[in-house]
Amino acid sequence: MNMPLIILDRDGVINEDSDEYIKSTEEFIPIAGSLAAIAKLNRAGYTVVVATNQSGIARGYFNEATLRAMHDKLRTLLAAHGGRINNIYYCPHGPDDNCNCRKPKPGLLQQILRDYPVNPSGVVSIGDSLRDLQAAQAVGVSNMLVRTGKGKKTAAQLAKHSTLAAVPVFENLSQAVDALLAKH
Repeated sequence: MNMPLIILDRDGVINEDSDEYIKSTEEFIPIAGSLAAIAKLNRAGYTVVVATNQSGIARGYFNEATLRAMHDKLRTLLAAHGGRINNIYYCPHGPDDNCNCRKPKPGLLQQILRDYPVNPSGVVSIGDSLRDLQAAQAVGVSNMLVRTGKGKKTAAQLAKHSTLAAVPVFENLSQAVDALLAKH
């Protein structure tokens, strides 16, 4: 596979986040510019995948059919911008389930790297939380942080994590994508 791979977190990067969880298609609201940014990645030849913790399933806030409906809405809205997401990987487990797929554990990203056999050093992950950055770091992919979602709080914590202190920080997905594409 020659197309570069980019891994996006969902809530807080692509769509608005909520401490009450995104539980329905009505609550799934794209962040301004995020869909156009994904379409821009597609036009530049990137394979775009999503890696997202969805513990609302384990907590009983919504079921997998509702999650599929949210992702169908994302794909439909994205198609209207000329974009697409190749695959969406999610962890349905709660924080006490001790799974390997809940970020910051690396399981979701390891699965992506098995499905898309590329050199991890050429892969970029964009997230808004410390757990996104830690999962990406654990599998050797590059990190970018956005200030949307939990990103402002996360950016303030980066200095405490010496291995993450140099992670580039952007206002939103659109700015992160522009910076990424300017380098290539």
